Amino acid sequence: MKLRHFIPFFDTSTQDWSAEARFLRWLTFLWIFVGLVVMFSASYPIADKDWGDGLYYFKVQIAWICIGLVGFNILVHAPLKYALGFADWGVLLLLGLILLTLLPGLGTSVNGATRWLVIGPVGIQPSELIKPFLVLQSARIFGQWERLSWTVRLTWLGIFVVTLAGILLQPNLSTAALCGMMLWLIALASGIPFTYLGSAAGVGLLAAVVSVSLKSYQRRRLISFLNPWADPRQDGYQLIQSLLAIGSGGFLGKGFGLSQQKLFYLPIQYTDFIFAVFAEEFGFVGCLLLMSMLVVYGTLALRVAVKANNKVHQLVAIGVMILMVGQALLNIGVATGALPTTGLPFPLFSYGGSSMIASLLAAGLLIRVARESRAEVVSLERYPSAERSSG
Repeated sequence: MKLRHFIPFFDTSTQDWSAEARFLRWLTFLWIFVGLVVMFSASYPIADKDWGDGLYYFKVQIAWICIGLVGFNILVHAPLKYALGFADWGVLLLLGLILLTLLPGLGTSVNGATRWLVIGPVGIQPSELIKPFLVLQSARIFGQWERLSWTVRLTWLGIFVVTLAGILLQPNLSTAALCGMMLWLIALASGIPFTYLGSAAGVGLLAAVVSVSLKSYQRRRLISFLNPWADPRQDGYQLIQSLLAIGSGGFLGKGFGLSQQKLFYLPIQYTDFIFAVFAEEFGFVGCLLLMSMLVVYGTLALRVAVKANNKVHQLVAIGVMILMVGQALLNIGVATGALPTTGLPFPLFSYGGSSMIASLLAAGLLIRVARESRAEVVSLERYPSAERSSG
């Protein structure tokens, strides 16, 4: 791997990539750029108030993007077999970190949830970082299901369950639900018998019901999104402010930087509710373009899955599509009141290092699958020199 591979706009090896890989690469950069612009606008007032520097969150986000792009470029240029090879260790390591957050004195609580570990000046969220590793490992297990012994199957199913339970206990119902749905859909795409899938769905639903029954704030959130105006100062406050922001955007929006709701009305406006700020400033037209970008990304991901060389690669592409596009749609659903209020970030939009790194790693995996598709393999066989230059 050459140094220029780490410089996005000077990587000349991309000329030998498949069309899907090139399009996904530039679409990822576009997604990052738009997200950075929106995050700058959404975070400026609160950063100026909290830190005396309106650019504080913007500068930190750029630093996280740079770190994430290192991992992104490594995955893009390294054969996927290497990433699959250490997926199991990545899951186990991050599962250990998730369990550490549950120990008193080790986990750091923010807004009532203990999801962070603080290492020196840096806080990491293991439940975010584990997502791309879950994609890889679940693709390995479900993609080779028929060839595995029941001991291996049950061992990894148990590890997946413990992972979801650990995330649920933080408590982080939204991330646990997303990871659970992602694992279930990857298993569905692999052709696992429906009897197993039905049993897993039943257990997951039961766990969600138990969690909501035991935690009153989760129960209130589930109820409040149906009629947020019933409690406009407490449980319905976030959603009401989000709906006001989206509604006031109109057809063309108020213009970049001119959101009113971000001025200390809309809570966590630069993370979980960043879409509301985007909708207020860019209006219906901006939202339509954003949704079009997600549709294009999802369509390309499905094309990559169809062209993939084997089932494991297909499942990696499907898992990344669920993680990136599915999580974005869930975030939009929360901001628009179509889904209960939860704490899911918008990939490559919301402020946060763990989310940014996990999203860039996932995007890198998808591009790598596209590079190893049949189209590029044929191209490399026809032009052997291209293989050497692509790393």
